[in-house]
Amino acid sequence: MRLKLTPPGFPIFLLSVILAGVAIATLYTRVPVVGHYVSAHRFWVLASAYAALLAGVLFEGL
Repeated sequence: MRLKLTPPGFPIFLLSVILAGVAIATLYTRVPVVGHYVSAHRFWVLASAYAALLAGVLFEGL
């Protein structure tokens, strides 16, 4: 059984970059609006960024 991997679409890639960027930014600075939630759940936000990227690679059309 071989997996057919496809490059993620631009919206999925952008979503994962934004989520990872906000999670990393909360380590060094205060981020307004969502910063409190992200800093409290940084691991899960970063994990969801990689999960979105993984879904974009595994499923064609995302």
